[in-house]
Amino acid sequence: MWVAGDGDVAVGVLKGVEASGQPEGLRTLFFTELWERFSYYGMRALLVLFMVTPREQGGLGFTTSEAAVVYGNYTMAVYMLAIPGGFVADHWLGATRAVLIGGAIIALGHFTLALPGPQTFFAGLSFVAIGTGLFKPSISALVGSLYEKDDERRDAGFSIFYMGINIGAFLAPLVTGYLAQGAGFKAGLASAGLDPASSWHYGFAAAGVGMALGLMVFARRSGAFRIAEASEQSTLMMPADDAHSWRDAIFIAGGTAILAAFMVISDQPGYGWLRGLVLLLPVAAIFWFASRPSESERRIAAILVFFLAAMLFWAIFEQAGLSIALFADRLTHNEVAGMSFPSAWYLALNSLFVILLAPLFAALWTRLGPRQPSSPVKFVLGLVFLSLSFLLMVPAALLTAEGKVSPLWLVGLYLLQTIGELLLSPVGLSTMTKLAPVRATGLVLGIWFLGSAFGNKLAGVLGANFQSTDAHALSRFFMDQALVVALAAGLLLALTPRVKAWMGGVR
Repeated sequence: MWVAGDGDVAVGVLKGVEASGQPEGLRTLFFTELWERFSYYGMRALLVLFMVTPREQGGLGFTTSEAAVVYGNYTMAVYMLAIPGGFVADHWLGATRAVLIGGAIIALGHFTLALPGPQTFFAGLSFVAIGTGLFKPSISALVGSLYEKDDERRDAGFSIFYMGINIGAFLAPLVTGYLAQGAGFKAGLASAGLDPASSWHYGFAAAGVGMALGLMVFARRSGAFRIAEASEQSTLMMPADDAHSWRDAIFIAGGTAILAAFMVISDQPGYGWLRGLVLLLPVAAIFWFASRPSESERRIAAILVFFLAAMLFWAIFEQAGLSIALFADRLTHNEVAGMSFPSAWYLALNSLFVILLAPLFAALWTRLGPRQPSSPVKFVLGLVFLSLSFLLMVPAALLTAEGKVSPLWLVGLYLLQTIGELLLSPVGLSTMTKLAPVRATGLVLGIWFLGSAFGNKLAGVLGANFQSTDAHALSRFFMDQALVVALAAGLLLALTPRVKAWMGGVR
């Protein structure tokens, strides 16, 4: 029922594409991205649960802290590799080839995960991260290439594309969660003479099938995209091979590798201080750029403030795949009307709420027009709702002392977090493009991706402290993070007049 219903949503969205006169290529990119996000979120829904499941039940038998380290490093790599991946696509492969090659590597990664064993597990994660680094920035570039800069259909086109992301992310946990955790599917495996504990790998394989479907959709139209790409006059869409490109590529790849290495080394005892540099260096840069005479330089100070706020936001938000997933699996009564369901299904709630609420937010901002809150204030509100989501989990954690709690606690958490996401994520991306200095938009968007990367890493660091046996310790776990985010929101609110001055008239 869930899948069919969301399929109707996809059909409805595409009817909107036709009715609004959007470019024909948008339909292809919509479905390609839908299936790529299906593969990513389908695997992400299972990742930590698979790692902490005992070996005799088909998992890897990791401790929570071990799984958290892997989760943080993997999700960090996915976003961090988008920086060199986008550069390679811009200067050598072109966006079309990058989507095809990246998608093939992603599919290979998921099918590798479908094979049992720790070696194939880590190899599969590496393939998915590398492939996503090529795929993600390139498909967004192709959407932009469908429109002239002054085409009034552009914003609507990106909104439709974003809906494809969330439809794929909604479907994924429902499908892969059932295959990996569903009692009915496990019983079917047993009746066929197969090991029910191998069900996890069917979930990973389903993610690979999703990516393969996306590639098939895209490959049918790839010729047309290549033709459009060849005639595109923007340097973003025309690969250029020269000495400067090689020099810049070495610099970008080396810088990315060094940052990633520092974060991985920070997991070792005695090296946790390296994570502090992620906070201290941007803070120092904010003071330096804020003191510069040039308006474009002062805008960099504002960009770095948003970078830090976003990094903290994602550090808490991305625990959906870690501490919240474990809470759902171990401490929640996963049953409705006498029917049980896989704990991975909770991860579909965020995308469901985005689909339901995004049109309301768009209408609200349109209605308010110039009276709508400024970007810093929207960031503050996003952090406030995120803080409230973890504050909600404090009483839920205390109730676990008496047994498993109602699913409604997690429904409330995802509702509050989604409101926070809609206040911060699209607003942040739009603000970055407005604040970026001339000829530095790519660099600024790279900084935005880097904030997501570091936030995901910190999610793993924080999630390592999750434990499900002491209700009072668990309540402090949620309270501490709610307070940190609330303090960050208060600090950003106090800084809002200064940040708005640094922005130089940009809302």
